[in-house]
Amino acid sequence: MPTYDLIVEAYMPNLENLKKQAKLTLRWHRERHYPIAAQIREHLPRFLNMPDSEILAASFKLSDAQEMVARQQGFDSWQALKTGLSPMPLKVKSSPSKATIVSAEPQLFVTDIKRSCEFFHEKLGFSLVFSYGRPPYYAQVGRDAARLNLRCVQRPVIESTVRDQEELLSVSMTVATADEIKVLFLEFQSAGVAFHQTLKKQPWGARSFVVKDPDGNLMLFAAPAN
Repeated sequence: MPTYDLIVEAYMPNLENLKKQAKLTLRWHRERHYPIAAQIREHLPRFLNMPDSEILAASFKLSDAQEMVARQQGFDSWQALKTGLSPMPLKVKSSPSKATIVSAEPQLFVTDIKRSCEFFHEKLGFSLVFSYGRPPYYAQVGRDAARLNLRCVQRPVIESTVRDQEELLSVSMTVATADEIKVLFLEFQSAGVAFHQTLKKQPWGARSFVVKDPDGNLMLFAAPAN
């Protein structure tokens, strides 16, 4: 499931490319892609208190999309953006010799999207990136550089006793230092999170703990031991 992030080429900002970005935003609004509603709400104050469905049903013109792009670039308006950008020649992109994978997004199977989003937000400090469907059957949550996709299913995909006995992890996330993993563990502990494994030093040179979500998904959080 795509997240519909607005992709900006390495030679941005360039006015012609920003125009294309605005037209792409307008098209996504017209096609009622729910992820774009969150970006509109974030950057255009008049949409601040509107839910996704109302934003996608509201009048949204090219000028609105241009204003949004301008605000993303740090300008108050499209006119200010055009004035502030000096003419820049388009750069010719060379063909890459190989593809580079820049991120990975684990997918967790859950039986209640709303309950799962509340768990990640209230217990683990994640924010909702987007939710999709009426009622929602797919969502993404994020914290710092981590992104997790949540997919609604009618029944558990993995039998719970097998998962616990075999310690079948759904996702692994890392922090930079041993001090940070302790801070994170204490944060989760104070929030009343259920642990499958509390913080411990592993024989392979890591400190880690494992959290269990409402659907039994096991999530490893780890850091270097020293």
